[in-house]
Amino acid sequence: MDLRFRDAKPTDEERAAVDDLLGPPASAWTGGSRTDADLRMAVRAEEARDQLLPALHAVNDRVGWISEGALDYICRRLNVPPSEAYGVATFYSLLSVEERPKRVLHVCTDLACQAKGSKAVCDRVRERLGPPGKDWQESPCLGLCERAPAALALEAGVPHRAEVYAPATPDTITTITGTLPTTLPTTLPTTLPGTLPGTNGHAPAVHVAGETPVKEAVPQSGDPGLVLLRRVGQVDPASLDDYRAAGGYTALRRAFELGPTGVIREVLESGLVGRGGAAFPTGRKWEATARQPDHPHYLVCNADESEPGTFKDRVVMEGDPYALIEAMTVAAYATGCAKGYLYIRGEYPRATARLQHAIATARSRGLLGDDILGKGLSFDIELRRGAGAYICGEETAIFNSIEGRRGEPRSKPPFPVEKGLFGKPTVVNNVETLVNVLPILERGAQAYAAAEPKLFCVSGAVERPGVYELTFGATLRELLDLAGTTGTTRAVLLGGAAGAFVTDLDIPLTFEGTRNAGATLGSGVVLVIDDSVDLKALLLRIAEFFRDESCGQCVPCRVGTVRQEEALHRLTRRVDPNEPRRDDDPDLVLLREVGQTMRDASICGLGQTAWNAVESAIDRLGVFT
Repeated sequence: MDLRFRDAKPTDEERAAVDDLLGPPASAWTGGSRTDADLRMAVRAEEARDQLLPALHAVNDRVGWISEGALDYICRRLNVPPSEAYGVATFYSLLSVEERPKRVLHVCTDLACQAKGSKAVCDRVRERLGPPGKDWQESPCLGLCERAPAALALEAGVPHRAEVYAPATPDTITTITGTLPTTLPTTLPTTLPGTLPGTNGHAPAVHVAGETPVKEAVPQSGDPGLVLLRRVGQVDPASLDDYRAAGGYTALRRAFELGPTGVIREVLESGLVGRGGAAFPTGRKWEATARQPDHPHYLVCNADESEPGTFKDRVVMEGDPYALIEAMTVAAYATGCAKGYLYIRGEYPRATARLQHAIATARSRGLLGDDILGKGLSFDIELRRGAGAYICGEETAIFNSIEGRRGEPRSKPPFPVEKGLFGKPTVVNNVETLVNVLPILERGAQAYAAAEPKLFCVSGAVERPGVYELTFGATLRELLDLAGTTGTTRAVLLGGAAGAFVTDLDIPLTFEGTRNAGATLGSGVVLVIDDSVDLKALLLRIAEFFRDESCGQCVPCRVGTVRQEEALHRLTRRVDPNEPRRDDDPDLVLLREVGQTMRDASICGLGQTAWNAVESAIDRLGVFT
């Protein structure tokens, strides 16, 4: 792709997809028809790069792929160089710049699904559709680990359609590899109140085959002691009235009583730290953003939970979407943000539809927009869909993605609280962190701190996989007792692909407790491994995952993830699998050197943690030794 426009023409369908999002072009200089006025003067369009990803989605959703003509038209509309737009379009796995069928099947092959038999599913799909390619793809984690193995079918059209299959078994492949029905039922109304940018007021049609109620993902559903999950499965997620009847918007009213400074003080006193893995104090982040003299301030909700084995944020968004809307409004009030972006995974069609409905309903009822609840607060939320990139879970990569650039992390400092989205002070929190703010304000900081809740994503060899809520300090054994292990537990992977394997079940599930055990709490992943799982194959999948998901920006990660996978392949393919390995085995030595280099020199957490699980499996489980 060149820096120049090559005068490729979009089809009428592609042009309509872009115009439905952006509106009709104002002149020939922005892709419209030439008029006499255009011949008399040149009009330079203002760059609107932040609409690049939504525009790419619009074409991909309607046609199934993005042609050169469509990309050319998008670039003219947004005043973006074609080469840069091409770099963005090819960055994301859910977008394609090569012609392909309108319907594409994504079969998850990541950790939880691999442990539950995704290989057999892939083998059957391969028999029917051939090797992975345009019709189907082997996918990283789809966030459906409690119902593994999983598959997701995406079909372009008006509207575009999605169908989730979980669990997907070899016996259901005939259905999975068929064609989606023309009309799909949906649990949401097709016409929404208010207007959502880029949706024309419509939610995407979402049908979940063999749909399982959201409460099935929460084995504790109905337990009166639940805090964060108390409404999931008990309250209609589409009903704002039901949400308010169950205590919704109590926290926002309390926030107005306390004032912005009082809200931040409560969050500081509660001791709340980020739930995405970094565990940075939330109150300090909010305070630092609120104090910045530069305006506007932005709020970004990181709902791009792509860590293999993680699905807690998905369950909250599907089962209690208004709680996230309220929590974002509280955060915006405390930090002086008039605009919020909710960046959600492209692989979460049901959560996307429910959040679009919740945002539009809240806006129509005066809970978003100008003068919220008559208190003078102006705040609105724009939902942005990711397009399949694990690295966009990194806070600065999200900024680049929203701004219409490749989702690559930025070097820090400056930190987001100083220069974040669009170069302005920005507060970034994930879904679980934000919804914790509600009980802090409802109960008070001291009461919250006395029984601080934490969500865990339990999958693998357990009887009742799902999202569990425990207070900090509970042990891993207590959590597994709730979930009910099956067979002999060989190890537990804490923290996902970026985490570590442990065998001690009495580890306290706190940030300090897991750190002392040489592991990490991370995003709350608890993947239980029994003797039926091939650990070597699991480690290879972890290595492949990091190789594929590395953005390639820094050498230690770009090269190190490839060298790590190569060494693991060599170790796995030895002629005699029972031959004992020595600590001075050249490939083991190489793995340690490469792992340490990635940990010390990578720009972001992807490269810094890519060696963790492999190292723990070698040292604690004796794999390859």
